[in-house]
Amino acid sequence: MSQLLTVQAGAVAPPWRVERWLNAAQPPTLGALRGRVVVLHAFQMLCPGCVAHGLPQARALHATFAGEGVAVVGLHTVFEHHDAMKPVSLAAFVHEYRIDFPVGIDAHDGADPVPLTMQAYGMRGTPTLIVIDRDGRVRLHAFGRVEDLVVGALIGRLLGQASG
Repeated sequence: MSQLLTVQAGAVAPPWRVERWLNAAQPPTLGALRGRVVVLHAFQMLCPGCVAHGLPQARALHATFAGEGVAVVGLHTVFEHHDAMKPVSLAAFVHEYRIDFPVGIDAHDGADPVPLTMQAYGMRGTPTLIVIDRDGRVRLHAFGRVEDLVVGALIGRLLGQASG
């Protein structure tokens, strides 16, 4: 079970700093997604926990809540093995794993190996699951595995709440 980080609960979600998007005709932004519950799954394609649990969970959430006011977004946030995880490799990975929700490639700035969105959210590693409510506030920020029922119950509560 992951350690849930509550320091950011209720904080306004910072904008994403993305170099490139896959599976997105228009780059999704938090502003454009306002009014929807946003599930942000930060992963690395060489992360065993991401491949075994995080990405299957994100795919299931996307399939389950499609059309229900929930947007699932992937964030490929590379903080290690940079040479092995290039955009062309990620595109093949996304295709092979049949990931059909938008996936952003977290931007880097200079020599710092930690990507910008990862820094802005204070992520400790991957997988990281962030759930953002309809008003753009972080409601869950968790590193590691989060049980499916916990995530589903939270999304259900957030969908039942009015915006504003």
